[in-house]
Amino acid sequence: MTALKEYARLESTGLWRPDPEAQRREVAISFGDATLVIADSAGRPLAHWSLAAVERENPGQRPALFTPDPDAGEDIEIADDTMIDAIEKVRRAIARSRPRPGRLRALSVAAVLGGILALGVLWLPGALRDQAERVVPAAKRAEIGGVLLGHVQRLTGQTCRGRLGTQALGALHEKVIGPDGTTVVVPSGPQSALYLPGGIIVLSRAMVEDTEDPAVVAGHMIAAAARRDVEDPLGALLRTTGLRSTVTLLTTGDIPPQTLRAYAEALVGDPPPRPADAVLLPRFEAAGLPSTPYAYAIDVTGETTLGLIEADPLAGAETPPLMNDGDWISLQGICP
Repeated sequence: MTALKEYARLESTGLWRPDPEAQRREVAISFGDATLVIADSAGRPLAHWSLAAVERENPGQRPALFTPDPDAGEDIEIADDTMIDAIEKVRRAIARSRPRPGRLRALSVAAVLGGILALGVLWLPGALRDQAERVVPAAKRAEIGGVLLGHVQRLTGQTCRGRLGTQALGALHEKVIGPDGTTVVVPSGPQSALYLPGGIIVLSRAMVEDTEDPAVVAGHMIAAAARRDVEDPLGALLRTTGLRSTVTLLTTGDIPPQTLRAYAEALVGDPPPRPADAVLLPRFEAAGLPSTPYAYAIDVTGETTLGLIEADPLAGAETPPLMNDGDWISLQGICP
């Protein structure tokens, strides 16, 4: 996003509201790599908004009102003209970088014609999904994942945002998964961690609080991220929601909101199964983590997770602590 270079050091103040019931508070606003960073007066991050998902709620009016998701209720009011113009310029740059519907439409038509001539309707849905996985850019995936997360929060409650807990969770995500994507914690459900398009991992409060070992939380992260080794999360969405949503994404660049809402409800109610041990074990080994704590956390008897216990790549090995006691206490208190 070349437009960000121009504003790398730009900062301003604004009035942030994390949810409709909360009072607005004064915060500092600055640009991150691909995010809008909202911090308190001491410079501690309060929220990171994906620039690809930021929308303006009052076009043409000042002060400007921006939100990461119109359905989530979170917004920020900005009066600084320079910051408003910078955000708008970046949003326009992102919009220009996205594939145009006309280009996607041409690719879709070509795929349809090729399908009819080759293997017919039985081949078509899978071929179009493959095409969508190839052409949909990272910014669009992040946008779809953000909208899905908004629908998930309607069922689970808003993401937990304890300041120190959020910092500890971000550090654990980077250590276990890497710099891409993010992990959030929601107050209730789902039964197993979710992995949404754009690299968003969703953990339930119980996964964080019902253990005394950070390796268990890390294990849930690894299990969620391992699902992308089995199936692209965008492909899983399109396979579940059917051919119509695939064609709509290819021809318009969007998926109907009601389709995403229904998919989010299905994910929370019936999460995908845990990936096979052969998929999970290499990820635990790459992260330098034992798989046994996670195995016993999801089955206290170990009967259904015996493979993760017996083939633990770090069984008996001394491993450095994932986090210090203070960060672990903060993480366990991320939900009020």
